[in-house]
Amino acid sequence: MPRAEEIANIRDERELVERAGHLLAGADEFACAANDLHTWSAMQKFARELPKERKLRVRKVYLARVMLDPAGAEHLRTLHELGAEVRISDHEINETILLDGRVAILAAGPGYNVVTAPDLVRGISSLFEAAWRSSTAMEAYETRFAELRQYTPQLLDLLSSGSTDEKAARAMGVGLRTYRRRVAELMDVLGATSRFQAGALAREAGLL
Repeated sequence: MPRAEEIANIRDERELVERAGHLLAGADEFACAANDLHTWSAMQKFARELPKERKLRVRKVYLARVMLDPAGAEHLRTLHELGAEVRISDHEINETILLDGRVAILAAGPGYNVVTAPDLVRGISSLFEAAWRSSTAMEAYETRFAELRQYTPQLLDLLSSGSTDEKAARAMGVGLRTYRRRVAELMDVLGATSRFQAGALAREAGLL
């Protein structure tokens, strides 16, 4: 059983940087899994401010819906150009940061847990590595998402307006089958099982 000092509860991002920033500053390997660009925004800002001469291996896995947002896609391309290994997952992932395989930081609602218990960290690392292996290099998504990003804003507006499929298809200037195919593609990327859920997930991802 882990000792109390091996699991620290952190209230918010500010406290996370204050109490765990030094761990990132001294790390050689940084691995991150996130559903969107918001969960670890403070830690990412802190990482950008570290001395550029440091050799830090960075691996990041994001949910596919991040690629729907042009700003999100551009951010991931920038990370890749700066040397980070970026992959995209089609499945929900445990939002995690791993530092040198010795420290795990878990998103826990509005707060975070910093874990240093070796057995727990190894288990969390195994989950990350499984997500990493089953994900796809970001570059492979670019062609697919280039078209999807173009019509996503209008498609989301039409879905939220309650328009019939026939009316929405006419508004987009496409056939009914094409419209329904695009809706299905969008739902697939968002991980939604219904159009209502697609709207909720789009709002959560900042697309609406």
